[in-house]
Amino acid sequence: MITEVHLSQLKRIISLSERVAQRNSTLPVLSCLLFEIKKNTLTVKATNLDVGIEASISAKSDGEWSVAAPSHTISSFVSQLNDQDGVVKMELVSGNLHITSKRSKVTIKTVSPEDFPSIPRVSDGKKTSLSSEVLVKGLKSVWYSASVSSVKPELSSVYIYKNAENLVFAATDSFRLAEKKVKVPSGTMFEDILVPFKNISDIIRILESVNSDVAINSNKNLISFEIDGIYLTSRVIDGTFPDYRQIVPKGYTTEAVALKQDVINSIKVSNVFTDKFNQVRFIIDPKGKVFEIQTKNSDIGENATAVDAALSGEKVEINFNGKYVSDCFQSIDADSVSFQLSGLNKPMVIRPASGDGTFMYLVMPMNR
Repeated sequence: MITEVHLSQLKRIISLSERVAQRNSTLPVLSCLLFEIKKNTLTVKATNLDVGIEASISAKSDGEWSVAAPSHTISSFVSQLNDQDGVVKMELVSGNLHITSKRSKVTIKTVSPEDFPSIPRVSDGKKTSLSSEVLVKGLKSVWYSASVSSVKPELSSVYIYKNAENLVFAATDSFRLAEKKVKVPSGTMFEDILVPFKNISDIIRILESVNSDVAINSNKNLISFEIDGIYLTSRVIDGTFPDYRQIVPKGYTTEAVALKQDVINSIKVSNVFTDKFNQVRFIIDPKGKVFEIQTKNSDIGENATAVDAALSGEKVEINFNGKYVSDCFQSIDADSVSFQLSGLNKPMVIRPASGDGTFMYLVMPMNR
């Protein structure tokens, strides 16, 4: 049974699937891609038991077959083929997968498809449809703030919920918090959900590859995304996200507004002299017209870098983790950034100076 597929399409679905497969080596079959031919459609499947993907393309075949092949091997080979070859032929012979292009032919050892785990379908969940751009923008804006530790699963996740006309994305590791609001069409329904941090990069990468509406379906165990021949599913966390609104200051006593790039450059200079805790000291003195970022390392030396800024309110000197401050700039499109403080031992709130209210970042002070 010979199957013919377009090489460029085959490359795409293997590229989308192979990174999911490579992440789990405890079971050999999880390092494989499952190839299924049914009704002139080729479907490639991969799973690491947390994330599962099915990607389908049209094929020309004189029969039906399925086989699991090592992800790294088949991906490495197919990625080197020239797209000008146009069509490649795939054939299952004596349990091995043969792939033939105009210039190359390989035989790849396979694994029994019966050992490959099934990828669950969400059939009883809450359904909605959103643009891939909205989802990617929301996830990218906050996911770096989630905890990388799995001790508290609700903190090692991105919380997504509906609030008025916005879909809200939030993540926190208890030392900093990022929140992004993305406007969605009126009447959009969405069930509150916690998506594990370790699954977010795969979701972003796959949704970035398309540019159209995504059909979303979720229940208490799973969330799925379906778009352009791709079906992606992720485990979700059964837990309660902290009520973070209680810790967001209602006002501020000190504010500094500066160009984002000036602050980024100043922190980069300061990082040369930072200590093992990445500690930076913010000195904001509106009366003295001073906005200064200081770092000190007993083994190297110390640094003080001034930043041009519009200042108002009371003088404050306070320490933060410099990396935590820098991380949020990737989520701010505006040229200018507002730093709002409400005194010592209180969190600093960072927002775009444009004040559109769609992004808010909160970072706790360091007391060392």
